Amino acid sequence: MSDEKVSVEVAFALPDKQKIIALDVPIGTTPRQAVALSNIAAEFPGEDIENAKLGMFGQSFGSKGLNTAETYVLQNGDRVEIYRALIADPKEVRRKRAEKAKAANEAKDV
Repeated sequence: MSDEKVSVEVAFALPDKQKIIALDVPIGTTPRQAVALSNIAAEFPGEDIENAKLGMFGQSFGSKGLNTAETYVLQNGDRVEIYRALIADPKEVRRKRAEKAKAANEAKDV
């Protein structure tokens, strides 16, 4: 890697705490490397940040044509997002909410 740098951010959030770390990384740095360089894991003990799924602008790496977190080369202004594992399946949550709304509407009609 050369001495030239690009400015990026690394972001992680829990329901009660979030952290965005701005840093300058060498040209050629990958998202996975930027996470390690940011030392953001120290801010969230107990979270498996090193193995977490990563993304950028709401798209996880490796999906819809994006390179992987180990091969994408960060560009100036990129923000690496660290994703937590889901607690509940969003489709299941929406289905239950729709059932509850339907039951409430049926109860009103009675």
